[in-house]
Amino acid sequence: MLLLSLIATAAIGVLHLYIMVLEMFFWTKPLGMKSFGLKPDFAQASRALAANQGLYNGFLAAGLLWGVAQGMTGFAVQVFFLGCVVVAGVFGALTASRKILFVQAVPGAIALGLVFMARMGAGYA
Repeated sequence: MLLLSLIATAAIGVLHLYIMVLEMFFWTKPLGMKSFGLKPDFAQASRALAANQGLYNGFLAAGLLWGVAQGMTGFAVQVFFLGCVVVAGVFGALTASRKILFVQAVPGAIALGLVFMARMGAGYA
């Protein structure tokens, strides 16, 4: 179960790295505009805000991968950053797009559940 929880957490970290790259470097490019359903004028006008969002996604990715690198001793780090992912995903779904719930919050919640299951399976409940 530990390996599965680490793989799931790493996958969420990689997802947030991808989101970071889209928001910071491709927001005004065809890939970014298609990914987020943007029109060119809006993409250009919101470029700085998107880069800021991307930076925060990079911090989430760094924290998640840091927790994974620590293995079971990174339990608290993984829980904190996965919790941040879930909260951000729910907030994004409520304020920006329902799609964010399924792309970010649900996978984050699944990974968080796996982290807790791995912890209980290791006898640390």
